Amino acid sequence: MRITISGPPGSGKTTACKKLSERLGIRAVVFGEFFRKLAKERGMTLSELGALAEKDPSIDKMIDSMILDVAVQDQNIILESRLSAYMLTRNNIPAFRVYLDASPEVRMRRVGIREGEDPKEVCRHTIERQSSEAKRYKMYYDIDIGDKSVYDLILNTDDLNPDQVVDRILKAIEEST
Repeated sequence: MRITISGPPGSGKTTACKKLSERLGIRAVVFGEFFRKLAKERGMTLSELGALAEKDPSIDKMIDSMILDVAVQDQNIILESRLSAYMLTRNNIPAFRVYLDASPEVRMRRVGIREGEDPKEVCRHTIERQSSEAKRYKMYYDIDIGDKSVYDLILNTDDLNPDQVVDRILKAIEEST
């Protein structure tokens, strides 16, 4: 089974993806890690790389073609990215599509812990990043990331620990089959 996990920064996507991978014994591909690696290789912050991607569509196109290639090659995989649910839907590739969300306060706290940044800087960088992503996805793909109609499960993670998130995803998958 293909599973996509999407959501805004700090929603718990990567943690859920990795834990779900362990539980199911299937591979997980976290495309956010690729974007982070690309930023580091270029000596840029995520916001700076996002700004560059607004001018250079080849950055997003490369990542998004990787999503499709991986999804086509492997029917038992977990894909974590902002656009994986949309890309698979548009290309008629079956998957169970999950959207994780959390309140801005919880998300900013999580990102701050992960990045080791000052809360005000975290908030500024995260807002810049989300704005850049929304702009690029609309411009390059005519995708409104506010449209959640492609998802099979939308889950708020504010009051859930990672194991509870995975439990709810597994339960929803089981109920859908």
